Amino acid sequence: MHDERALLEERLNRTLKERIRPAIYGETAPLDLAVWTVPDEPVPVGEALRATYEPASVGDAWGAPWSTSWFRLTGQVPQAWQGKQVEVVLDLGFTHPGPGFQSEGLAYNAAGEPIKGIEPRNTYLPVDGSEVLFYLEAAGNPTILDFHPFLPTPLGDKETAGSEPLYKILKAELAVFQPQVWHLMLDIEVLQSLMKELQEHDPRRHKILHALDRAMDALDLNEVAATADLARQELSGVLALPANASAHKVSAIGHAHIDSAWLWPLRETVRKCARTFSNVTKLMDEYPDFYFACSQAQQYAWMKDHHPHVWDRVREKVRSGQFVPVGGMWVESDTNMPGGEAMTRQLVHGKRFFLDNFGVETEEVWLPDSFGYSAALPQLIKLSGSRWFLTQKLSWNQINKFPHHTFWWEGIDGTRIFTHFPPVDTYNSSLSGEELARASRQFAEHAKASRSLVPFGYGDGGGGPTREMMETAHRVANLEGSPTVRVEPPRDFFQAAQDEYPDAPVWAGELYLEKHRATYTTQAKTKQGNRRSEHLLREAEHWATAAALEGHEYPYDDLDRLWKTVLLHQFHDILPGSSIAWVHREAEATYARVASELKALTSKAIDAIKGDGDEELTFDVLGGCAPKPFVAPVDGVLDNGRLRVTIDADGIVLSILDLEENREVLPPHGFAGMPQLHRDNPNQWDAWDIDPFYRNWKADLVPSERVDSSDGVVVRAKFGNSVLTQTIRLREGAKQVDFDTEVDWQEREKLLKIAFPLDLRAEVSTAETQFGHLHRPVHTNTSWEAAKFEICAHRFLHVGEPGYGVAVVNDSTYGHEVTRTTREDGGTTTTVRLSLLRAPRFPDPETDQGEHRFRYALVVGAGVQEAIDAGYRINLPPQAVRGSAAPEPLVRTDNPAVRVEAVKLADDRSGDVVVRLYEAHGGRARASISTSFAYKGIQETDLLERPLGDASAEVVLRPFQVITLRITR
Repeated sequence: MHDERALLEERLNRTLKERIRPAIYGETAPLDLAVWTVPDEPVPVGEALRATYEPASVGDAWGAPWSTSWFRLTGQVPQAWQGKQVEVVLDLGFTHPGPGFQSEGLAYNAAGEPIKGIEPRNTYLPVDGSEVLFYLEAAGNPTILDFHPFLPTPLGDKETAGSEPLYKILKAELAVFQPQVWHLMLDIEVLQSLMKELQEHDPRRHKILHALDRAMDALDLNEVAATADLARQELSGVLALPANASAHKVSAIGHAHIDSAWLWPLRETVRKCARTFSNVTKLMDEYPDFYFACSQAQQYAWMKDHHPHVWDRVREKVRSGQFVPVGGMWVESDTNMPGGEAMTRQLVHGKRFFLDNFGVETEEVWLPDSFGYSAALPQLIKLSGSRWFLTQKLSWNQINKFPHHTFWWEGIDGTRIFTHFPPVDTYNSSLSGEELARASRQFAEHAKASRSLVPFGYGDGGGGPTREMMETAHRVANLEGSPTVRVEPPRDFFQAAQDEYPDAPVWAGELYLEKHRATYTTQAKTKQGNRRSEHLLREAEHWATAAALEGHEYPYDDLDRLWKTVLLHQFHDILPGSSIAWVHREAEATYARVASELKALTSKAIDAIKGDGDEELTFDVLGGCAPKPFVAPVDGVLDNGRLRVTIDADGIVLSILDLEENREVLPPHGFAGMPQLHRDNPNQWDAWDIDPFYRNWKADLVPSERVDSSDGVVVRAKFGNSVLTQTIRLREGAKQVDFDTEVDWQEREKLLKIAFPLDLRAEVSTAETQFGHLHRPVHTNTSWEAAKFEICAHRFLHVGEPGYGVAVVNDSTYGHEVTRTTREDGGTTTTVRLSLLRAPRFPDPETDQGEHRFRYALVVGAGVQEAIDAGYRINLPPQAVRGSAAPEPLVRTDNPAVRVEAVKLADDRSGDVVVRLYEAHGGRARASISTSFAYKGIQETDLLERPLGDASAEVVLRPFQVITLRITR
């Protein structure tokens, strides 16, 4: 038989493109258009219904960047169309192939009730009756990630985006929908997509191709609608053949990954959610077997607050079981940088929202797109009452392929969580043959497991799943040559997968993403705002609790609102610094307001308990004492009897001598706190990525001047158009050198690091993470270690050798690097570097430009306990207050390994005191808990403060264990 495959496939492609798809709609009739352009920010639908509209036409320009235009669409269904399926078809001027990254719209009826969204691949509105009247809220969102990605653009901020229209109305008409043609198109697309994935000599591939060829013969290209059913008959046989008994099983779940901010501001995400949720609830009416998983309690809360009709529809579909809350978190947050208590509150506020509003206990943590996953998460997931974890992002690894798709993930304390990493390698699937074949081909667990999850639907405001996807799901449910596909809730998948594979392999430790490492550094002020907010929240809760114990009102509502604001900004494109300028400009202003409010709450609480005297008191949530003064330098030397720091005339820190150990901390020719500049031009994803070749060019920013002041040494370095000023200080009695650094940063595509070379041979670095720390090898024996050339640490990073260690602590820095070299004298230099600033040009061309201030310190002769102490202290300095009553610590432990992380009143407003404790040193610990107030009972609870059992003031904790105690007064 002659090989005619190429000829037949070319015939199929042209017929599908030029004849079948254009025939989905038959007769058309124009609509009358009118437009009202909103003067500024979006308005509620009620205001739009009352507005004055001007005549408009197809071809009109509209949509200045970030503007909103309301279109009124009116028309009359022709009498001759009675009994036919009629739809409105719109093209707002879609310019980009990707849905979710350009103009979008939400259609309302005359009563102001939302109908469904309009996006590039979802362009229709159903027509019911002969009179047509819709109001379309059209968003002029600019395309930031364009055909040529990562180019700098002013479009990322309303203040710089300009006012010229971006779009033209290309289509607004009534049309007769031809379902038989539409179904033929879907039949062909499913079979064609499957065929391309089959082996070249697979008989199934040939049979499909020739069935498609027969269908083309049956189709009259001049009468497509009239002959579509004849063509479908030729395909019915190959569509009816069932899948192999051993075929991979796919659990498909509708999904619409909507970044809570990214290439659009927060306010636009509210509208993206309204459009998408309107789409999916409408689709649920048409397809009772359609299930849609949606995480991020914040997005539900936005609907509740801003779109009551959408909220009512969501609640209706949650009750029916089709709209499935998942994730159990306030937002899909970054998990590397949020502090321990913040990660806890992500789970607390997320799960509680779903419980309070729907009565639903979410059991899976759903983070498909965050940039790596902290090893502290498994314990927190379990303590929140959840059982499972899902991620997709590890498929982006640059170097090492993650070895599992279904596995147990073991955290730093030993807790294991059943985890799935979908082998389809996307969370925006369309259920194409290529995607389903990839899911089966890449699944790593075929020997013992048979199922994987596929989230399907257009994300980022693209509208979610479509009717085409649901029809595809029906066709591939049981189709020869393909995995079987069942649309079902995630809970059904996870339970079946765990039942099938209880002895899945174990991955211990962090899930490090070998990409997007710059997210620990980019947009420094956003990161500083987060760190400061976390610690201000701790102080506000602590002192508000102290005041409440003396009878004063506890600010439940204020703290709840402020926590949710901070949690929102931990979303995985805000805190990592990968959003447009608008987002980070707003974030900086929001953090300033949060700080102001929290300081006011703290001051109010302290005022209530400090008394009326004029004695100088120290209020310290850590229960310490007032800090000692700084020593004055003598000709560039700081000496407090324990350390001697020598700084030369230019401002270079030449020596840090540990006088107690008679040991020089710095290696020969090593300079502490040296600023270093790198060229920073990643291959792609500018705000996200640091590529390893950045190390190939480095300039030491050697200071040019030194000034001795009364409490420290000030040194200054000038480079390019920038200036860096360090004030180096040493307190009396301390073994800690403090660096207070100010930078006027005017560089472009550069990376600023601060280097601390140390005369140590460290085998591992020890970095603080949530409720503990993580050991990472310093060597690069394997590609797995080499890939971790930039790592995340919270308040401290420690390196050491047996008997001696050094820590670097900070008040707002997350990006770190640890390297090791052998010197000519045989000694080893271990260098710790902090990443302070970057200057990528995409998506914010002005990233990090301006003035910054950082505080960090070198803690000499330190073990992990000293590193923990110093990390807490640099972030939680004591407050000097004038009064008459210095408070006792509310809660204390008699073991420094057992740390108090939070003290607050119970969320149920019972007046009970809730205390969060954890074992911080990485070993088993026993401690006695004492309080400054009387109590009558203690219970251990989960993170949501639900009882787990009776407890006492004597606790025994395993390494890094977190416990929550509820103390009844």
